[in-house]
Amino acid sequence: MHDIRMIRETPEVFDAAMKQRKSDVSSADVLAIDAARRAKISAAEEAKAAQNAASKEVGAAKTKGDEAEFERLRALVGEKKAEVARLNDEAKAEDDKLTDLLMGLPNLPLDSVPEGDSEEDNVEINRWGTPRRFPFTPKEHYQLPGVIPGMDFETAAKLSGSRFVVLKGAVARIHRALAQFMLDTHVENGLTETWTPVLVNEAMMYGTGQLPKFGEDSYQTTDGQWLIPTSEVTLTNIVNGETVDEASLPMRMCAHSQCFRSEAGSAGRDTAGMLRQHQFEKVEMVSITKPEASRSELDRMTAAAESILETLLLPFRTVVLCTGDMGFGAQRTHDIEVWLPGQNLYREISSISVCGAFQARRMNARFKPADGGKPEYVHTLNGSGLAVGRCLIAVLENGQQADGSVELPVALHPYLGGKTTLDPFGTLI
Repeated sequence: MHDIRMIRETPEVFDAAMKQRKSDVSSADVLAIDAARRAKISAAEEAKAAQNAASKEVGAAKTKGDEAEFERLRALVGEKKAEVARLNDEAKAEDDKLTDLLMGLPNLPLDSVPEGDSEEDNVEINRWGTPRRFPFTPKEHYQLPGVIPGMDFETAAKLSGSRFVVLKGAVARIHRALAQFMLDTHVENGLTETWTPVLVNEAMMYGTGQLPKFGEDSYQTTDGQWLIPTSEVTLTNIVNGETVDEASLPMRMCAHSQCFRSEAGSAGRDTAGMLRQHQFEKVEMVSITKPEASRSELDRMTAAAESILETLLLPFRTVVLCTGDMGFGAQRTHDIEVWLPGQNLYREISSISVCGAFQARRMNARFKPADGGKPEYVHTLNGSGLAVGRCLIAVLENGQQADGSVELPVALHPYLGGKTTLDPFGTLI
């Protein structure tokens, strides 16, 4: 959420940022509601002062025996009391209107974010590895003979509908090994492994920005709870409503969880295979930092995610998202795109964002400076480290052989009991 004082003091900065984010809301729209709210508050304070003054005079009139003045003052007290209640209600209504408006507005991009309208305007900042040249036409993951026995879309459709998959045998084991490898690597890099619920209450979804604007992208239960679209929601909200000590920052956490997304805005996209699913697994990274450390923390988190792909020997590129392609809560986002030879394309496997104080204001999450100063909002960051299913796809496609088998990355061998290959019949050997 935005700082209303910043909008009052630098409306031109806010307007320029909203224009970059393709929002038609201006500072004038925000400040008109803010002015109405403040006017109601001021009027309520004046009415309360008049009520208090009349209350003091009531006793004096009673003591003097001036019944007419006593009745007049008593009636005035009642009128002012009712006026105060009415004005407070009107101020609350304006405050709710202002909060609802601010809750629906995207974060302001950092100055370093490239301007643009779509993914075509994103800027590449890193490229690692060289896509392998195959002596045959590479297949997509779900077409590989060694994968077909362990990746069952037909049964999943019977169980749950489209965009689900049942993984079995060796493929399920490779999927699990990838998640374990990612967690172990991030723990070695100083993140605290965390396990969190996949069901949260509505306030938590508001805290990280999934609500109110993007409710259709997630699943809500009949009792009003929500299935998490990513453990960003739970990890970040650990500091919801808290004022932590400066010495506890940065907090660096990672979690492996099931994630649930309705994919409401992606009808018809990536319907083949398991690239875009309603239920999937992800290892998420979240950092809670001091304001001055958040930008460098973005680079640290990006390097941590990239290191997973480097160790797995999977070619990738990293791009900075432009203003028109960046997510709702982000100030700056780095997308990591892994090479998928079956599609002959780089596809997103991680999106890492610094959110500044945007989520912290929504959560009222602060830190207490060591020097005893006034509490400040923390800064939050989140990012995939990595999407497990997409990493499985990349491992299978990049390691495919002409006979339909798959050579598996050396880093996974210890997690697979020393097995090195998925044979053409779907067995680890």
